[in-house]
Amino acid sequence: MIFIAGGTGFVGSYLIEELHNEGVSLKCLVRTPEKGLRLKERGIEFHAGDITDRESLQGALKGVDTVVHLVGIMEGSPEDFKKVHVEGTKNLLEVALSSGIKTFFYQSALGASIKGDTSYEKTKAMAEELVKASGIPYIIFRPSLIIGKIDGFTKRLMEVIKSLPVIPVPGKGNSRFQPLFIDDWIKAFKIAVIERKERNRLYELGGPEHLTYNEIIKTMMEAMGVNKPLIHIPIWMLRTGLPVGRLIKNITGLNIPLPTIDQLKLLKKDNITLPDAIKKDFGFEPRRYRDYISEVITDVEV
Repeated sequence: MIFIAGGTGFVGSYLIEELHNEGVSLKCLVRTPEKGLRLKERGIEFHAGDITDRESLQGALKGVDTVVHLVGIMEGSPEDFKKVHVEGTKNLLEVALSSGIKTFFYQSALGASIKGDTSYEKTKAMAEELVKASGIPYIIFRPSLIIGKIDGFTKRLMEVIKSLPVIPVPGKGNSRFQPLFIDDWIKAFKIAVIERKERNRLYELGGPEHLTYNEIIKTMMEAMGVNKPLIHIPIWMLRTGLPVGRLIKNITGLNIPLPTIDQLKLLKKDNITLPDAIKKDFGFEPRRYRDYISEVITDVEV
């Protein structure tokens, strides 16, 4: 049986759908019994609890041999990041150790580093070290942007493109990303965790191309049939209380999400690995961004 923490999020919901359709026995962590009702109706077990509350995890891993840890946050205070990414991972690992878990999968992120500029990067790296030191056979994924119909990055970008006459871009927009289609992430997961017996591996994942933030925006606009100018706003201007973003909100009356200081820092740096990383490690060629983005934006409500 596979236990999934973070199953109600973007990646987790796709993974549950795929594994359940293939007849894999699943148990999912949910914060409240109410959130587990839809899973129960589909014949999927659930356990009500929270990784930041160790006591709530008692009994959660009964009958489980593989733990999949997808819980993560992109916004919050340094204490929030530490509580979720570090303390939450520690709690789940302790329960996994006492339950005899055979495999622990952790979803980290490209750029995770103890010396990182943001709490996100630092705490993801700290969680990785906890996983490695636990003694439980592990698999760690470090993906770049994962793209699918309900991913937050795509939805927020679509909101901006649809709502504004010009597209504000933090900085020069030249930082490079490596968008990875959710179906390809799932395929790599199944190979690494289910098909292979090899453990204690860390994989960096990304699509087959390095795209700048500008190129991602332009490709999405093309798929949406939109052509609007990009307006580059200096990072320093956005960091001083985010006045430009607030001005845009006030003028348009639109509730466009503003980037946090940490998110602005992340937008300034490349988030890439080798273009052939998936081909090399998993033996298949992932899809290019422009070949699937039209599928992703179809029927997405913003």
